[in-house]
Amino acid sequence: DQMVLQAKIPVLVDLWAPWCAPCRMVAPVVEELASEYEGRVSFAKLNVDQNPRTASRYGIMSIPTLLIFKDGKPVSNIVGFRPKAELKRSLDAALG
Repeated sequence: DQMVLQAKIPVLVDLWAPWCAPCRMVAPVVEELASEYEGRVSFAKLNVDQNPRTASRYGIMSIPTLLIFKDGKPVSNIVGFRPKAELKRSLDAALG
């Protein structure tokens, strides 16, 4: 929580669970983006089964959900599997 809320750069948080098949499809795309945006965007994963309060606080109703935070506030909420190009557009928008 603190890492995301106090980050100086945007943070993408991948909300997932081990039993979620679409989450496993999103994971390699997020890993590619982490390499491409290294130093400009931080990346984190949050297992919703182990952190139900955090998921509830952000109104997470289904997974996978990718939350993009900027200046400690959520600025983008992407639900379900999305193409890499769409995720890049969301990250680029958060970067300004």
